[in-house]
Amino acid sequence: MALHSASAVREKKQTMAELKLRRLTELNIRLREDLERPRVKVSEACQSMINYTKTTKDFMIPSTWGQVDKRDDPYAPQQKNGCCVIS
Repeated sequence: MALHSASAVREKKQTMAELKLRRLTELNIRLREDLERPRVKVSEACQSMINYTKTTKDFMIPSTWGQVDKRDDPYAPQQKNGCCVIS
């Protein structure tokens, strides 16, 4: 009976080792994919953000961009036809 339990323990250790190997292999694959992902330097990303904020009109900051016509402002409340029906 001792031989049977010893082989069971050995088999369990082998399956645990296989599971650990599979996990490490999957992690290795994910890390390689992450390494191959294109990178942008921080200075380039910052410059891109600065250019975007300088050239894209933000209607929520009228002090910078001036007053905006209501029909051009996507945040302005939509005007109704001027009448309402109470029933």
